[in-house]
Amino acid sequence: QSLETIMNTVRITNNNLVVEPQGLNKLWSLKRRLEIPLSNVRGATFDPGANSEPKGLRAPGLAIPGKWAGTFNRDGEKSFWNVSKAGETVVIELADEHYDRLILAGIDMRVDIRAPGRFLRPRLPPRSGHRRGS
Repeated sequence: QSLETIMNTVRITNNNLVVEPQGLNKLWSLKRRLEIPLSNVRGATFDPGANSEPKGLRAPGLAIPGKWAGTFNRDGEKSFWNVSKAGETVVIELADEHYDRLILAGIDMRVDIRAPGRFLRPRLPPRSGHRRGS
């Protein structure tokens, strides 16, 4: 992913899931950082269709066609969104937290999501010059 498309960094530090909106996304979402204990992370899935879901009432944040950033309330559920129209979207389900869900796109993943509820080892960057099948 190019630096221009990174909207969020996601990493694990001291048994916490740390999400940091990048660049203007901090301003638009009114969040510099979200820190969630891993024990409160129920699961995470890639869900490109999440961008087309109804967001609910914005309070506070940005909601313009093609860009949603900030806190949204819908049917008694509070979610943090930082997505744009295009891109791979990850939905992180939480328990006993300020937010019920985090919906993120444009992610610089510092962890791999391999199984529901599990953030495993850091993802290593591809080795330069290495090609699959060779």
